[in-house]
Amino acid sequence: MAKNIILLQKIKIKSNHSVVIGGSKSETNRLLLLQALYPSLELENISESDDSQVMQIALQSDYYSIDIGHAGTAMRFLTAYFASQQGKEVILTGSKRMKQRPIKILVEALQSLGADIEYLENDGCPPLKINGKKIEKSEITIDASVSSQYISALLLIAPSLPNGLKIKLQGECTSLPYLKMTTQILEDLGVELNFSNDEVQVFPCKNISKKQFMIESDWSSASYYFSLVALSEIGTTIHIQSFKVNSLQGDKILIELYQNFGVSTHFEGNNLILEKTHQPEIKHFSVDCTAFPDLAQTLMVTCLGLQITAKFTGLHTLKIKETDRIEAMATELRKFGLEVATTTNSLEILNTVSFTDNQQTIDTYHDHRMALAFAPLCLKTPIQINDAEVVSKSYPDFWKDLERILFVE
Repeated sequence: MAKNIILLQKIKIKSNHSVVIGGSKSETNRLLLLQALYPSLELENISESDDSQVMQIALQSDYYSIDIGHAGTAMRFLTAYFASQQGKEVILTGSKRMKQRPIKILVEALQSLGADIEYLENDGCPPLKINGKKIEKSEITIDASVSSQYISALLLIAPSLPNGLKIKLQGECTSLPYLKMTTQILEDLGVELNFSNDEVQVFPCKNISKKQFMIESDWSSASYYFSLVALSEIGTTIHIQSFKVNSLQGDKILIELYQNFGVSTHFEGNNLILEKTHQPEIKHFSVDCTAFPDLAQTLMVTCLGLQITAKFTGLHTLKIKETDRIEAMATELRKFGLEVATTTNSLEILNTVSFTDNQQTIDTYHDHRMALAFAPLCLKTPIQINDAEVVSKSYPDFWKDLERILFVE
């Protein structure tokens, strides 16, 4: 069988085992950019994900052309970074899919500040030619409803600008917890800022006060273990490390969400203990994923596995990810016999199905979260996951952790 195909038999979890999850990709990528601006900053527990490695390589590169592959966060953050580096000329390019992903809102915001950026192929999408300039303008307005990463990219360079930056936000801010993560990291490093409902002002900062930063483990990666416990037998317990009670990551809402599916959680120091305490009583699950879109796919598979109908809204950002995640999920869920209805902003699971021992094959569409989200379903039915190594984008050791720590051989 091809190395890049994973076959998961219908099996059970070894209970009461520990999993060590690497540093948060979201925190890491923000801090790597800040480290480039403030070299005195030392980072611990850096994510080993492909995306974070791409960020590190790009920030240290002397090449004129930089290829960031599928790394959307890197594309957005690096666009802002290189645009603000006076005298630095680069071409930022990526995969075929990356060249289809929109970046116009961010580019126009930077151009309004005086940045020199041009499109080399299709208008509004990478690749970009960037001639770094000293950015002295200090006020812009941006549409906040499309992607919080555009705003985070601007916020991350803001303290290094001679006059700082005031950003006026138009529309409802999507993925707000990720934006708050950015502002909290800046404040933790000693950057002065003000954040109201529709405006963020970051003041210039020549030197940061905090020199060391311990990156918390990744809550998005933890979601797959929440799903595993939800789909397991009562009494199953998994310990995952290392997490903070006062986390910066919005995906910590997993604790609240998975109470609906019989999963109880508590902290022991920096360890998060997940336990299946009861079978869920709900027959239908409805949730707005605007604030935590990276959890949507995992939640969908959990509902499939627990035979719960569901409606997921707030999914508009999923259409511009590594794949169109709404349509990709609809296609794969239907393979199990589900009736699925979609819009540009929602996905609805209209029925439930019983599982058999017939193997089902999952296609991943070059999207790490497709592989990761469907993996826990092997507790209910055998599955084959194609292009399984795509998980390296965010969680390179996932299959090893699954095989070595969790599953009975």
